[in-house]
Amino acid sequence: MIKQYVSYALGAFGHDAFYATLNTYFAIFVTSALFVGKGSAAEAGIVTSMVVIIRLIEIAFDPMIGGMVDNTNTKMGKFKPWLLAGAIVSSAGLILMFSSLFGLADSNSSMYFMLFGIVFVIMDIFYSFKDISFWSMLPALSVDTKVRNKFGTVGRFGSTLGSQGVIIVVTPLVIYFSQKFSGTHGSTQTRAGWLGFAIVIGLVSLLGALATFFGTKETTSLIRENTERTRFRDVFKVIGENDQLMWLGFSYLLFALSYVVTNSLLIYYFRYVIGNAAAYSVIGIVTAILGILSVPLFPIIVSKITRKGVYIGGICMMLVGYILFNLAGSSAIMMYIADAIFFFPYPMIFLAALMTITDSVEYGQWKNGTRNESVTLSVRPLIDKLAGAFSTGIVVLAAVHAGMTGNAKPSDITAHGMFIFHSFIFYMPMILLVVAALIYQFKVTLSEKKHAEIVKELESKLETEKVEEEAEEKAEN
Repeated sequence: MIKQYVSYALGAFGHDAFYATLNTYFAIFVTSALFVGKGSAAEAGIVTSMVVIIRLIEIAFDPMIGGMVDNTNTKMGKFKPWLLAGAIVSSAGLILMFSSLFGLADSNSSMYFMLFGIVFVIMDIFYSFKDISFWSMLPALSVDTKVRNKFGTVGRFGSTLGSQGVIIVVTPLVIYFSQKFSGTHGSTQTRAGWLGFAIVIGLVSLLGALATFFGTKETTSLIRENTERTRFRDVFKVIGENDQLMWLGFSYLLFALSYVVTNSLLIYYFRYVIGNAAAYSVIGIVTAILGILSVPLFPIIVSKITRKGVYIGGICMMLVGYILFNLAGSSAIMMYIADAIFFFPYPMIFLAALMTITDSVEYGQWKNGTRNESVTLSVRPLIDKLAGAFSTGIVVLAAVHAGMTGNAKPSDITAHGMFIFHSFIFYMPMILLVVAALIYQFKVTLSEKKHAEIVKELESKLETEKVEEEAEEKAEN
């Protein structure tokens, strides 16, 4: 089992390094390096609008992708073929996105926008296959909640190090490749620097997927065998009839959106409020260390106060972090302290949500009579994509309206611009977090105890049906 845990963690490491790069740093690349000068704000707005619109349209296809994965039957299992193909194509797509697409961004903007749209659609579709197949492996690795918690924990451990590790390396890598390929000096960041950074992350994502591909194994059981092919016309019905999945999904969407928006805008805070962009890298070091401490605590804490306690208590702690953010002003030290309190519960809240979604596979099977692993687990990646799409648009909107684009300096930001920025990075996310906690408290009833009862009932029912079928076959013979 140790090999499987490590392999799954490595896959999560590369996967979330990719996710953080795409959803946090692509918008920064567009506004600070790809489009600079006259008309840059409009061009950046077009690109980010395309990202939001395409993702909103493609989100409707995610459950269908989950259905395709559920209906897959190969010697490698149902997940691994999609995991590998998704990793290869999405990594190549990420690298192309962090480029000028063969100079078209400068020479022919209309052609650039058209080609970018094609590249992004292909990248996003294959990323969805990788995302859904990777995380929907959880219910296939075990039906036992405790074992699932371990896989979820090591997965989140890897993903935390991956996403926070990007924060640590993004500035040094972009500067290094800028100096290497563009001959710059100091902290200047160029397109070539961002491209070199994207190549590194693309390779990390691919290598992580290969580790999971070769190092994990699906389990077999009566419960998992009770699976029928999912018709595409039924995938939304499967999700819609699972009330616990729907309520948890709504709460998680608000939570994810608030976190991603704040996390994405922090680099702007250090650049334009504190006036020290290099100090942002310390945030990655702080959160990586806290992730190492936070994630392993999840199984211990959840056994004491349940998932609901982790989810709601963690949100309360994040709200304390927001209060400290608002009091930090231009103090980098205060920002580090506030971010530590803000981030510490985040991995555990994610795990509480992920485990609830995973357990809703058996809940849906118990309620509706059909088991749908990938369709059900596709909801979590779908929500993260939705949050990522909205956050990309929000980040650019905040940067443009606050005046934080191109070669702007901290002294160029007006008081009104600063108020707009604070509204996007702090005030709006706080409201979303409060609503997320209220929904989970009053609408999500699928507890660990309830899930254990459902699994026991399903096993008993399926065992009885199997005995009856065997008796009928003997009688016929």
